[in-house]
Amino acid sequence: MSEHDPRAAHRTEIREFLTSRRARITPDQAGLPAYGGNRRVKGLRREEVAMLPGVSADYYVRMERGGLSGASDSVLDGLATALQLDEAERDHLFALARASGPGRTRRKPTARTVRPAVQQVLDAMSDAPSWVRNGRHDTIAMNPLAAALYSPVLDSPVAGRSGRRSANTTRFVYLDPAARDFFVDFDTIAKDAAAMHRLEAGRNPHDRELIALVGELSTQSELFRQRWASQDVKFHRSGTKRLRHPAVGQLDLDFEAMDLPSEPELRLNVYTPLMARPPRTDCVSSPVGPPAARRPPTSLTPPARVNPPTRSTSCR
Repeated sequence: MSEHDPRAAHRTEIREFLTSRRARITPDQAGLPAYGGNRRVKGLRREEVAMLPGVSADYYVRMERGGLSGASDSVLDGLATALQLDEAERDHLFALARASGPGRTRRKPTARTVRPAVQQVLDAMSDAPSWVRNGRHDTIAMNPLAAALYSPVLDSPVAGRSGRRSANTTRFVYLDPAARDFFVDFDTIAKDAAAMHRLEAGRNPHDRELIALVGELSTQSELFRQRWASQDVKFHRSGTKRLRHPAVGQLDLDFEAMDLPSEPELRLNVYTPLMARPPRTDCVSSPVGPPAARRPPTSLTPPARVNPPTRSTSCR
């Protein structure tokens, strides 16, 4: 992303995304015959991609060079199918096309605070760490439990709150060595963070603060440069997060991320104790002991030591 020539930067985004997706598909995967025994192109050739949605080779070449302006939804849908894009990649392709069209407008700056009613909702969720972020992963608002959970991020010398700058979880991931201890699955977290920012960049290519953040991370983190160059995109809707908190040890949490209809640029993240997964069908494992001993903790206060319950297990 470059501020010097936004149009040229956007064309580069389109070219690199389409070429990276084309390179991962073989003719066999696309259901095409592989002509010639010595293919110098990794993945599909441009003319092979053009055959799949039924457009001319010249037209596809123009699209891959950044000319998505004017492409109809049916053409984009056919291209997404030809390149076997997943849901997030398809969304990204359509966002790149919308940003290429005439009359595109810059979105208003993202809110730096939430309405009092939203903060009241956060505070009402007293048993679940909950926080609101924007597309750049700035922390906009938190309830007390989320502030305790993410204290290593908030207190980070490179990613924490500083003056008017909000704490930023992606800056923490890539620039603070403490992130490798805090996130149990650090490699996955780092990969997903870059992919989510790539998706946001397609949706909002004129966000100057996002452009600056990507530039900062690209300058200071080799890992971020590698992840950013992959052109991967990802939705962040639900899943499991494992944290190694300095006060209470490892926490395994489920999370749900939800849009705020009143603030379309913001997302609400809610964490809950990891739900029990379905047991193996050929085993029965029954905890023996008081239910309280098996209940997951609902606060960051170090729990009293509890002897692990005995288990009666039988497998067929």
